[in-house]
Amino acid sequence: MLTHFSQRLAPLALACSLLIAPFALPAWAQEQRSRLLTVTGTGVEMIPTTITRVRLAVEVQGQDAATVQREVARQTAQVIALLRSQGVERLQTTGLSLQPRYESRDNQREPRLIGYVGSNSVAFRIATEAAGDVIDQAVGTGVSRIDGVEFLATDAAIETARAEALRQATANARAEAAIVLASLGLREQEITGIQINNSGVDFSPRMQANTMAFEAADAIVGGDQTVRASVTLEIRY
Repeated sequence: MLTHFSQRLAPLALACSLLIAPFALPAWAQEQRSRLLTVTGTGVEMIPTTITRVRLAVEVQGQDAATVQREVARQTAQVIALLRSQGVERLQTTGLSLQPRYESRDNQREPRLIGYVGSNSVAFRIATEAAGDVIDQAVGTGVSRIDGVEFLATDAAIETARAEALRQATANARAEAAIVLASLGLREQEITGIQINNSGVDFSPRMQANTMAFEAADAIVGGDQTVRASVTLEIRY
């Protein structure tokens, strides 16, 4: 019976071997796969910022909600007209609020409504050398709060810097591979794989400002922006 059972299993074993055989790599292919060096290079390029993104706000307090809202709208219209006359770019509203104001006292069980505060925030971009003067004019027109200042490079400058950072990253990867292979008495044969990893832009620190603390025209100086790139190479040796 055992012999009969073995005879029945023989065709099944042959079929399994035929299925597995096509997926088995020959010895020379396995050796080539094992003789691969993976190395990652990085590149960094610094570029000057020439654009300033500014966030300003009009804020009004009063006892009547409708009156506060109308005054916010009036002052905001004046600020927007000024900004448009100065040729700012990407002007947009970034926030609009109207909230009640309460006062709490020790002898009161519930807070007492004493009025309302409304605000309208806008953001825009302008050349850094003109930003300070425009901010000062906006404060004189009705802006009561500067929410922040951010320094940026142009899109074209960032793309140029990214291309240079990629070239640096590729050269860095090949140089590191050459050092490793030479130290082992080996030589590069060919590059079998290339991967461009996530590259990024480090934005300049944001400047938080208080309108009463300084003259903006004297205080705004842009910095540099960092563009980074990373490339991974697979090298057969």
